[in-house]
Amino acid sequence: MTTRGGLNRNQTPSPSPKGPGRSPLGFLGGWQPLDRAVALVALVATVAIAVVLLLGDRTAAGVRDFSWADQTISARDRAFILSFNRPVERNSVESTLKIEPPLPGKISWSGPRMAYTLDEPVPYGSSYGVTVAGMRAAKPDGEVDPDARPAPPFVASFRSRDRAFAYIGTAAEEAGRLVLYNLSRQERQILTPPDLVVNEFIPSPNRDRILFAAIDRRNSGDGASAIPDQKLFTVTTGLGDEPENRRWFQRQPVEAGEITLVLDNRDYQNLKFDLSPDGDTVVVQRVSRSDPGEFGLWVLRSGRKPEPLESAPGGEFQITPDGAAIAMTQGEGVAILPLPERGSRRLGAATDRAIEPIDFLPKFGSLLDFTADGTKAAMVQFNPDFTRALYAITNQGEQIELGRLSGSILAAQFSPDGDTLFGLLTQLIDGETYREQPYLAAIDLKTKAVSPLLILPEQPDVTLDLAPDGLALLFDRVVTVQGDGAAEGAGPVTRGGAPVQESQLWLLPIVRNGAGQVQAIEPQELPLQGLRPQWMP
Repeated sequence: MTTRGGLNRNQTPSPSPKGPGRSPLGFLGGWQPLDRAVALVALVATVAIAVVLLLGDRTAAGVRDFSWADQTISARDRAFILSFNRPVERNSVESTLKIEPPLPGKISWSGPRMAYTLDEPVPYGSSYGVTVAGMRAAKPDGEVDPDARPAPPFVASFRSRDRAFAYIGTAAEEAGRLVLYNLSRQERQILTPPDLVVNEFIPSPNRDRILFAAIDRRNSGDGASAIPDQKLFTVTTGLGDEPENRRWFQRQPVEAGEITLVLDNRDYQNLKFDLSPDGDTVVVQRVSRSDPGEFGLWVLRSGRKPEPLESAPGGEFQITPDGAAIAMTQGEGVAILPLPERGSRRLGAATDRAIEPIDFLPKFGSLLDFTADGTKAAMVQFNPDFTRALYAITNQGEQIELGRLSGSILAAQFSPDGDTLFGLLTQLIDGETYREQPYLAAIDLKTKAVSPLLILPEQPDVTLDLAPDGLALLFDRVVTVQGDGAAEGAGPVTRGGAPVQESQLWLLPIVRNGAGQVQAIEPQELPLQGLRPQWMP
């Protein structure tokens, strides 16, 4: 039934535009809930962007990340980075950046990141504070943003490694054992057991372990003749930061004194050895017990058996700072031999010919040291008139003669910046017998000026080692057993095989004047009896 002007009673009326279920935002009325949510988020973001464009970004500037925050820094760490949460006015950061104690350096920028590169390695044994008190936010054009909120001061800290070194003890229970001395904390700890007599050692780059050569104490009474019976070990030190390399030293740092056998002496005698700068490769000079003519270098990497490096016979050697080659004296010169990469099968033993040098430096008879970046090497030339010439060789092939001496050049080390060479030299003493007077000297590579620092007593064996931050030299003063007592004992010996009666450790601070020249000052006698001291990296 219908009525005039009305609806059929059975017809369903259309919903009212303002009925219950209708969205307040009419254009969303027919959308699904997810569609509505996305549209609302887009709308809010659009409004926020419009506000920022009209009013500017009022976010306060701040440091998002400081790369050295709460870390322990070594001499290898030469720059830190500050990352900011938004563009900053650079001068407001540079002018208010403070490091206490001061560490001179240079600033560079890359977008919202600032790098601070130190002029010199960070001095060890100190804590440092970093503050930026007046940073200002910047607009896209780099100018100060006046509408941004004031930035809160940035405060952070870091510290450098403890000043520490290891040595071979010569007195009482320490005799022949490896000892660690933390100079920053004035703590001493014996690392190796009493049944081993340590001959030589090299700290790992992370200094959590020390690679060392040692013999059984029962075989140490024969002096130098017992050295071929040495084995290679590692011992934990209890030091070390987060390691950059875990390939050679597999486990996490543990307490000091844990010994691990690295290389035995069953079939070969182990002589000289060196550890690569990354701590991953050991090169050992070995001679076969069954065939003395089988003499040469072996390469030992973590997780692999020792492999011979077939090359022409040579003498003293060092792994280059980049770990890619070995510098070795061969004939009348120094050969640079390629060190095959990890995983390479070509070590020479599996080939029909010896590995050929990639470079050869004739006329040099001794290799002393490399700079940390590998751009220079210190070498010695033996002249026909029996003098010795000290050279600095650059990676560009330049050979700079630094001076000639009538005495010997026993050792030398570059300063961290590579501009100074600290040498252990000798001068001839007039008399009927041949005698040499050792002394320490600093040689300026730019001016070639030689500055004597300290005259040492006549002694058969001297070890010189420069601290990683370049601020101190360690050396020993050795007294050997004379007469009938020289054949007795089961303890440390000099590199010439003479039994050591006593040996005192000394420290010489490195002090420079306003012109950067090293000054001679009095050394400090340490309360330690030992020899062959080496700074921990």
